[in-house]
Amino acid sequence: MLAVLRNRTYRHLFGAHVVALTGTGLATVALGLLAYDLAGAHASAVLGTALAIKMVAYVGVAPIAAALLGALPRRAVLVALDLVRAGVAVALPWVDQVWQVYVLIFLLQAASAAFTPIFQATIPDVLPDEREYTRAVTLSRMAYDLEGLLSPSLAAALLMLMSFNNLFLGTAIGFAASALLVVSTVVPRPKPVRRKGSLYAATTRGIRIYLATPRLRGLLAVHLAAAAAGSMVLVNTVAYVRDVLDRGATDVAVALAFNGIGSLAAALVLPKLLDRVTDRSVVLPAVVALFTALLAGAAFAALPDGRHWPALLALWTLIGAGCSLALTPGARLLRRSAHSEDRPALFAADFALSHACWLLCYPLAGWVASAASMTTAFLVLGVITAVGAVAALRLWPRHDPAVVEHEHCDLDAGHDHLHGAVLAGGVYRHAHEFRIDDHHERWPRQERKPVVRAGQS
Repeated sequence: MLAVLRNRTYRHLFGAHVVALTGTGLATVALGLLAYDLAGAHASAVLGTALAIKMVAYVGVAPIAAALLGALPRRAVLVALDLVRAGVAVALPWVDQVWQVYVLIFLLQAASAAFTPIFQATIPDVLPDEREYTRAVTLSRMAYDLEGLLSPSLAAALLMLMSFNNLFLGTAIGFAASALLVVSTVVPRPKPVRRKGSLYAATTRGIRIYLATPRLRGLLAVHLAAAAAGSMVLVNTVAYVRDVLDRGATDVAVALAFNGIGSLAAALVLPKLLDRVTDRSVVLPAVVALFTALLAGAAFAALPDGRHWPALLALWTLIGAGCSLALTPGARLLRRSAHSEDRPALFAADFALSHACWLLCYPLAGWVASAASMTTAFLVLGVITAVGAVAALRLWPRHDPAVVEHEHCDLDAGHDHLHGAVLAGGVYRHAHEFRIDDHHERWPRQERKPVVRAGQS
């Protein structure tokens, strides 16, 4: 898997990804302490609002940023966004009002919402070979998981030597280092795309491509299922361990660590697994496993003695592995479903839509557990996972071959031209800017780039 790091450009980009993640992890810890310093007993409300602002920024800013920045030189854009994030991190220790925290968090997360899809869309151009790209995606997933495990430990060690405000300085250093690593690479320039229509059309371009593509509609359903299962872990672990199981604070960290271990273990086996089987045959069973885990969790939570600690660890491990298997192949689907020039818009659409699923499930998990019971929360989120699983089965075509037939068709010259994919009657329709006689042909895998016009067949 590490052989992909021999590519100098990818190695530097991956290093930028890792140091920025580390900085973000330090900021997460520091933000909680800052909220307590400013709001005292109301720190949870401040932190919850900050996280809600983060999700709103992710959902709302990503498509707009892709429309405005997608055609600009990627290296310059990525460096500028890293510097914005570093500047916000430097400013956070100086705030003395809660509203200032909210403003700075929005700026920080808006920059991240612009940065991440453009960064993700760059990797397929750096690593055009699908096997190498699969390993790069897996490394990225492992970096996220390791950050979740190691950043709190690093923050705890630093807090023994300095005040929490200095953790924001570590965040700024991480983003600055990320910018330096991006500067040291030769990032492929985006291909020019002729645009027609309004800013609204450009902003919604990626989402229209996404929703017009059957396999990506299935991926959206997978995101919903994974968000439901993941929210149960991230939102309710504290209450489950402390109140239902009556265990200490250290066991909260242990339970979350088992969830991360499950995700890491799945990521390790995923590249070789995807070399042998299709994405669909990995993703859909993983979603079913998530549903099964939530049902089992409901059964255990209903037990009266509260002694099922090993069962909780097993379930959290299964959910971690299931989410990793379900979500990691999504980047491969996005890569296959658009031309290079359309990838920033498509990755931005996936970023926004997937976080919209989390924005729905995060508060739902907390509200149901608080208003009803942990068993009810398992059941409600299990139902959402089941809905996602059934929708993915129906929306993602079983026959989704690497080599497909397609036909050319003409459109009125005034239509907005989009590059994406749509399956109509078993045939991918490929529309050009110019008129061409309709015909059928075979398309080799490495050249297959099915596209669609929004609202057209």
